[in-house]
Amino acid sequence: MQTGLYVALSSQVALERRLNTIADNVANATTTGFRATGVKFEDVVTGLGQDSMSFVSSGTNFLSTAGGALVQTGNPLDFAVRGDAWFAIQTPEGPVMTRDGRFTMQPDGQLVSIEGHPVLDAGGGEILLNPEGGTPIVAADGAIRQEGQLAGAIGLFDFQPGNDFRRYGNSGIIPQGEPQPIIDQANIGVVQGYLEGSNVDPVLEITRLIQVQRAFEGVSALLRDSESSLRDAIKTLGS
Repeated sequence: MQTGLYVALSSQVALERRLNTIADNVANATTTGFRATGVKFEDVVTGLGQDSMSFVSSGTNFLSTAGGALVQTGNPLDFAVRGDAWFAIQTPEGPVMTRDGRFTMQPDGQLVSIEGHPVLDAGGGEILLNPEGGTPIVAADGAIRQEGQLAGAIGLFDFQPGNDFRRYGNSGIIPQGEPQPIIDQANIGVVQGYLEGSNVDPVLEITRLIQVQRAFEGVSALLRDSESSLRDAIKTLGS
């Protein structure tokens, strides 16, 4: 009976983790470039034969690979990634991968993210434009031109977040290894004047939230019944 309590408890721990990820996804349903978090669970089996018991693992986070919808803004300093690639920005914690292309130009011409972090080129260097050079025109390969002259290039990087990744801000991901620059791939590029929305489906996430809450309540009821049965058994044996 005690083992049954542990099994139910492991289920509650897993459901709580799933509940937290769903709540975070819902909160970021309108966050530019946000990729939803999912959780993978595995069975943990102890014992052999009739004595075996299956618990649920605490879960492993993973990042959804689905892209968000592209929204046209008309702002020449808004960018979206087409294909499986990421922008890179330099932060106090090092390079961070992001799909949030809301960039701005500093008075000195430096291209920065909406949080003020420098945007990086394919070589990992900061991008410095001419503040008097007019509106930048960005090609699909990320090349930036001002008044017809090449002024720099926005870097695109191949990056696999892996399991139990770390976020930076709302839509940034801190890479565990060194992301590789992407050069000359026809199916990957930069789209100027667009932003990528969150890939969270609010209706689906709310449905999952209700399902997890009901499952949590069901396990809680099972725990209460088990505890009640255990108390009754102790009273019977004690008498």
